[in-house]
Amino acid sequence: MNFPLSAGRESPPRSPRPKRPPKQPDDMSGLAVLGNRPFLLLWLAQLSTQVGGNMVIYGLTIIITASYASSSAVSALLLSFLLPAIIFSAIAGVFVDRVDKRHMLVVTNILRGFAFLAIVLVGNNLLMLYLLMVLVSTVTTFFGPAEASMIPFLVPKKQLLAANGLFTLTMNVAFALGFALFGPFVVALANAELLILIVAALYFVAAVFCWTLPSSTAAEAVVTPGQTVADAERAVQTMLGQFVEGITYIREHHNVGWSLSYLGITGALVGILGTLGPGFAKKTLALGEKDFALIVLPLGLGIVMGILVLNSYGRYLPRRRTIEAGMIAMGSLLVLLACALPISNFLHEQATSSGLAEASRVVSLLSLVMGIAFLVGAAYAVVAISAQTQLQEELPEDVRGRVFGVLNMLVSVASLSPILVVGPIADLIGSREPVILAVGVVVCLWGAASIVSRRPVVGDVARAPSTPSGAPVDPMTAATSPSDLGVTTATPAGGAKRSRPGRRSRGRAVEDGEAT
Repeated sequence: MNFPLSAGRESPPRSPRPKRPPKQPDDMSGLAVLGNRPFLLLWLAQLSTQVGGNMVIYGLTIIITASYASSSAVSALLLSFLLPAIIFSAIAGVFVDRVDKRHMLVVTNILRGFAFLAIVLVGNNLLMLYLLMVLVSTVTTFFGPAEASMIPFLVPKKQLLAANGLFTLTMNVAFALGFALFGPFVVALANAELLILIVAALYFVAAVFCWTLPSSTAAEAVVTPGQTVADAERAVQTMLGQFVEGITYIREHHNVGWSLSYLGITGALVGILGTLGPGFAKKTLALGEKDFALIVLPLGLGIVMGILVLNSYGRYLPRRRTIEAGMIAMGSLLVLLACALPISNFLHEQATSSGLAEASRVVSLLSLVMGIAFLVGAAYAVVAISAQTQLQEELPEDVRGRVFGVLNMLVSVASLSPILVVGPIADLIGSREPVILAVGVVVCLWGAASIVSRRPVVGDVARAPSTPSGAPVDPMTAATSPSDLGVTTATPAGGAKRSRPGRRSRGRAVEDGEAT
């Protein structure tokens, strides 16, 4: 009879395997902060107003182009929206500190909603359109500081970075959604007037969202008009002082300067294409006002595609090289856009002579421009998001506010300067293609200059940064997550090195081949 080997011995009882606690969501991530209901309402108000504002700019561009067919008139429209933001931004913060932030958010949204209703009533009266846009932009300068000041009141300190990152990401995406997607879609289905009415409704909805927020009462104190003026003067002096400090830091850190230049160029391109695009579509492509969506929609889809591709594969690419490749690609595509008519004629002749009648449709001028617009949008997304992420990675926390203040001023000036020049030049020469060609050449040269400025790289291998668990870090997540999540980068020896918050790791510096 066979007995088991363990007969006569009692095996010790096995202790039950401890159950793993359920995985808790990261309460500092960009998505977790949306679980905070008051912050969610504030973010929805930001999303509706940011997207709606870009939709209005598209709708007014269509109205002005249909009535006047002048790039200078479009330039004046964009100027009426940008100038008040530059003039009143420092002073607005002083008055916001004196009032309940919730009341400021509600009042500014209601005022802008009524201003948009008035825009529908004035029709194509240029003077009234410009004055109403100046009013909207001036009111917006008070909405912005109130919105930013409300965030720390609604979220805990540990979620501040994620909340601010989500707001920054929303501002970047709002252009693609409003100007390049929803705006053209509504105009194609109906008209520009209905688009503006929809936006007015969005602002009233945003006012309702803000009304449900908790009050943020200002400190009770007797404030005289003279004291308010003195505080405004000190605010301007402080802003100028911090601006000078930011410029000094940028001069001492060339990598930060390059990152700012990339973002400045993308901001300038938005203004240039917004000014020249309607005239190009109307004169070169012989499109009607509603048909302008045929160009803008591919541009918006390209931006979305660029975001998705970068989100999936950008983590494996050296950041600065990706930006430089995107810059050169974007400049080359603008050159192709300027030469689209002769290229299309050449390809059409070749297809016709070869007996390929169906192929001649594929190489038509409209098809070629739509394809180029899609690729320009993708390249724009790659450059803008990668540059924003690189800037956040490189800046120490103690100077981040100053440098981003310089960035806001740079983007505003970069958007403003070309608008002052390209519209009148295009009207003077009677053609948009030479201006677009010159812009494309400048963008290509800037990308090439960025490559030349870097030191030679030894052993350049694209390496994805990783978390302590070994998972790659998503560049979009890096832009909306706290900087102290313990991001590590692979070192040549195969180990891992923990990056300190606000400082660039040595692995990233070697990877990008940038001078320190």
